[in-house]
Amino acid sequence: MTPTLLGRWQTRLFLLATVGALITLPFHLGIIGPIIPPDHIPPYFPILGYVALFGMLWDILYIYMQQFRWDRDWPGAFQLFAGIWEAVFLICIVKFLGLPGAPGEIVLIYWFTIHYSLVWLGVYLVSQSIMRILFPRWRFHGGRLL
Repeated sequence: MTPTLLGRWQTRLFLLATVGALITLPFHLGIIGPIIPPDHIPPYFPILGYVALFGMLWDILYIYMQQFRWDRDWPGAFQLFAGIWEAVFLICIVKFLGLPGAPGEIVLIYWFTIHYSLVWLGVYLVSQSIMRILFPRWRFHGGRLL
């Protein structure tokens, strides 16, 4: 499948809103992760939102880079590198610039890495398996769900 920009956006938002939210929920509820004082809002859903927001911007660059590949496709290994790059970028933005709802303390970097890795792994696995089974049209329409 060669995804279009609209297809990448739809897939990213759909998977983060479903799989990402399900994986984020135990972190948000405090079942997994550090104990967050009651007067603080857990940062996991805001971080998930930033992953979606910045990811949509990254998708523009990925579509541009895809045009230089002979088959105009984006292999799974590139998805791995993109996931790592996006995590490093987001950690740097949160740590050095700060984002509303996402504290930049070093203790949370550890939990961010665990949370991000689990979300990314879940989204990657679902996009490579279940999406292809449940949404066969998705594969042949550039990743568009609608």
